[in-house]
Amino acid sequence: MTDSFATADLYDEHGENCASCETQFRQYGGRRVFGGRIRTVQCYGDNALVREILNGPGNGDVLVIDGGGLMVSALMGDLIAAAGQRNGWAGAVINGPVRDTAALAQMDFGVKALGSNPRKSAKAGAGRADVPVSFGGVVFTPGAWLYSDDDGILVAAEALV
Repeated sequence: MTDSFATADLYDEHGENCASCETQFRQYGGRRVFGGRIRTVQCYGDNALVREILNGPGNGDVLVIDGGGLMVSALMGDLIAAAGQRNGWAGAVINGPVRDTAALAQMDFGVKALGSNPRKSAKAGAGRADVPVSFGGVVFTPGAWLYSDDDGILVAAEALV
């Protein structure tokens, strides 16, 4: 996928075929425009499954992590993001916090999250992968397409670019 798109233009052209996420995320990654097929993780305060998935081949996909909006502990830091970048993931959207924000900003990896918290998460492996997750008025279905830039996040069943 090319990272040269604008979500506003995509919405103007394909609005009837996409959903716009209402959650107001902050940009943390050095790659501000990113997109790809969706993979998902649902986990609350435990990032072991996030680490496991991002240590596998990404194929340009985007990992959507539903942490339930809980801000208790970070679900991604610089080491997990670096694994994602190294393994060919386009980026991650996290309904929860991150940490190591200065390092994330230097990486060629897309990261959007609700905020930051320096506290580490649990490592028990609790959670579910590749299940539909929902927040911000959007259902993120594995295999659908996600487009993210400074204006927001769009989700579509089919590729728009």
